[in-house]
Amino acid sequence: MSIIEVKNLNKKFKIKEKEKGIRGSIKSIIKPEYRTVSAVNDISFTVQQGEILAFIGPNGAGKSTTIKMLTGILYPSGGEIMVNGINPSKERKKLAYKIGTVFGQKEQLWTHLTPYDNFKFFGAIYDVPDNEIENRIQELKETFELQEFINTPVRNLSLGQRIRCEIVASLIHKPEILFLDEPTIGLDPVVKENIRKLIKKMNKELGTTIFLTSHDVGDIEKLCKRVIIVNKGKIIMDDTMSNLKYHYLDRKIVEVKLKEKVALNNEEGINIIKEKANGLKIEIDSKKKTIADVIKMLDTDKIIDMNISNIPLEDIITSIYKGAKVEVF
Repeated sequence: MSIIEVKNLNKKFKIKEKEKGIRGSIKSIIKPEYRTVSAVNDISFTVQQGEILAFIGPNGAGKSTTIKMLTGILYPSGGEIMVNGINPSKERKKLAYKIGTVFGQKEQLWTHLTPYDNFKFFGAIYDVPDNEIENRIQELKETFELQEFINTPVRNLSLGQRIRCEIVASLIHKPEILFLDEPTIGLDPVVKENIRKLIKKMNKELGTTIFLTSHDVGDIEKLCKRVIIVNKGKIIMDDTMSNLKYHYLDRKIVEVKLKEKVALNNEEGINIIKEKANGLKIEIDSKKKTIADVIKMLDTDKIIDMNISNIPLEDIITSIYKGAKVEVF
């Protein structure tokens, strides 16, 4: 069942042009000139109930504009949107009771209040009865492990603790869809991993649909089964994470340390990336050459150590943004 449906969505902005200097400033007031920019250009997609979707792209790709239209903050210039059966442009207030939002760079909690007081406040905003608010807070406190700091003022919390509280605040009214915009930005690796585990737990136990934007490849790889990649306002890829890996990870990186230098030439399926005295870094196209083939060519007896890895997902996504062949450096 589709919980988000987007069809031929467009958003255009008029941007005022100004020439340099005082003369340009005066001209822009008396006789302003504008140019039209297509931030979102005829995109269509659906999101299934309970899905965790990564909606990613470089800065200026149209991600934030799309989210703002999905949540009713911006009106589209054209196309159709239905979020949980609601048109965001026409029924934004009604939609607000069905969705939650977390922006990693923007605080929604009152910093002088404790998380508990913030949760009570958000429950009142969403007209949740007092007894239900208490039950909900207790439930989410356990799920997100807030026991140690739920009564500590938000201003005294660490960034990781605050992000956990931001997510809980957005879930007080039991939204069916949660929009997460860079939820792990600025967090250290250990805290990032904890936040990811909590998001997966929330999705599994509460059945919340997650619409995620992130520049962190770890978020995408560990949380999402499906990825939509946008660039310059257009969708350039909509596929499962498993297919993305299958089609783009057909090449391996082999780093090998040898007892002595071995002559190995570039040939079909093999590309020597780096060569040192007794070491090689090789890219192998596994459709044309197997790892076993390369080991035979190097001579097994001369190999001291070997490491085999995939092309980093970050390199793959960057290359897809550019519409270019994946290269490894």
